[in-house]
Amino acid sequence: MALLTCQQLVVDIPGRAEVQPLDLAVEGGELWGVLGPNGAGKTTLLHSLAGLRPPRSGAITVAGRALSDWRKRSLAQQLGVLFQQPSSAMEMSVFESALAGRYPWLSRWQRESSTDHQRVYDALATVGLNQRARQRVATLSGGERQRLDIATLMVQDPALWLLDEPTNHLDMHQQQRVLQLLRQYAQQGKGVIMTLHDVNLAARWCSHLMLLFDDGSLYAGPRDALLDTERLSRLYHQRLRRLDVDGQAFFLPI
Repeated sequence: MALLTCQQLVVDIPGRAEVQPLDLAVEGGELWGVLGPNGAGKTTLLHSLAGLRPPRSGAITVAGRALSDWRKRSLAQQLGVLFQQPSSAMEMSVFESALAGRYPWLSRWQRESSTDHQRVYDALATVGLNQRARQRVATLSGGERQRLDIATLMVQDPALWLLDEPTNHLDMHQQQRVLQLLRQYAQQGKGVIMTLHDVNLAARWCSHLMLLFDDGSLYAGPRDALLDTERLSRLYHQRLRRLDVDGQAFFLPI
């Protein structure tokens, strides 16, 4: 069963009357990159898939059930989100903030177990924040907060991850570290959908792509079928040249 499906989905982008319907099935093991220019609707699409913004039309199902039929706590066990927004947990410790990822799995009055605590320590170690566990979130840099949000998703452990610019604020090393982590989760049977601005990161790490054009048209499918220089040049309104280095495609503006 697909982790998520869209049937004739049209997201509601203000000021755009014509938007091509999206038919999509995301399976475990797939890492989707959503590419497009500013204003094409990448974040709006993720908000609709997360149930935070109603689409103009069409249907979304999660694990075979209509998105609207899920209760919030149960949905959070299936679907986790990372969006570009200021943290509301600035006064909490890094550990406490990451521990919030376990709340969908606990009953109303249930306390966190030692196993839950160990999940947090393991996740923080994976993203390189284990030495910051007792610090307040407010003391972290933008990139460290981004990594904390990813650690919180690891603690939450949903089947499907929706991430808006997960490489935002990260230096080159941390970008590769986070994307390698997301690929590993996909290889373990999770599904990942993330927006990206860097086509070369998508070309290296993603298994599938969605290309959202600012005229409302779109393409979705396996990565290699969509890494077409002419199509990508039209997507970004910028002439691109493809270079292949050690079997890896890179696209440079010309």
